Amino acid sequence: MASTTSSALGNLLRAGGRAPARRTRVLHPGSIGMLVGALMVIVGSLMPWVITPLGNLGGTAGPGLWTLCAGFVAVAGAVLPRRWVAISHSLVAGTGAGFVAVWQLVRLAQISGETGSWGQAMPGIGLVMVTGGAVVLLATGVRLLRTPATAPGA
Repeated sequence: MASTTSSALGNLLRAGGRAPARRTRVLHPGSIGMLVGALMVIVGSLMPWVITPLGNLGGTAGPGLWTLCAGFVAVAGAVLPRRWVAISHSLVAGTGAGFVAVWQLVRLAQISGETGSWGQAMPGIGLVMVTGGAVVLLATGVRLLRTPATAPGA
């Protein structure tokens, strides 16, 4: 014969009338580092990446759109209260943004070397911020990996 009580009510009755403690914490130990790194990547993606005597080249004119997406992936990982979600978001976003930033720096050096125009095209503040944000995200991800998981409320 089937029970007429709902499963939630049955669980509450089995627990002695005490409702289980709800998880109220949204941030985790790496949230601040992830938010700082993500904001650096997002703001850096929108700023100039290459400074030339003829004008600046913005990040969103090229691969800065990829780093902008990586920054928002890092923000999502910072506000989700699951440890492995935070670790994966931090490492994926940091690796992606770091790869694009290093690729652009190498390409800038390659073009300057081929054309003999050393010092004419320089990395802009946006490219520097994206690189720094990627380093912060990767460091936060590694720190979260190395610290042991703690039980909620402990």
